[in-house]
Amino acid sequence: MHLSRRHLMAGALAAGATLPRTALARQAIEIMWEDLIPPGVPYSEIIGEGVMDERNDLWLPEFDENAKKLNPVLDGAYIKMPGFIIPIETSTDGVTSFVLVPYVGACIHTPPPPPNQLVFVTTATPWPGDDLWEAVWVTGKMGHEITSTEVAETGYALAAEEMEIYIW
Repeated sequence: MHLSRRHLMAGALAAGATLPRTALARQAIEIMWEDLIPPGVPYSEIIGEGVMDERNDLWLPEFDENAKKLNPVLDGAYIKMPGFIIPIETSTDGVTSFVLVPYVGACIHTPPPPPNQLVFVTTATPWPGDDLWEAVWVTGKMGHEITSTEVAETGYALAAEEMEIYIW
């Protein structure tokens, strides 16, 4: 029996259509916060001594040029990373954009981390407002994008496709 190229292609397409959607899904690269810093840049050299804002009783960190250096491998990567939500935009359904931070209270109760330790996230599916103190996993496409928000300057942007509670 001889199969033509057309029959082979039709068979492959039919077989692909019957596969579960998860089999065709992209696999995200799981990263942690230290992965946001480019290789060879020590974290200790990002943050300087800083200055005290006496009027507002607030310590203001001084960042050197390494604070905005971004990991080139992550530009365009499909990633999954944990963090905490600092809301930027909300709707009645929940949070639609936020800054993902490495620890609770970053940018609110303490000075912000450097830009290469903050991720600006947008999501088409709002995150419920009652889960804001929970650590979350965020999965999506990462990009390099220095963004100024009302809470801090971020070095990365992430278009979230999936979010879930982070289980310790």
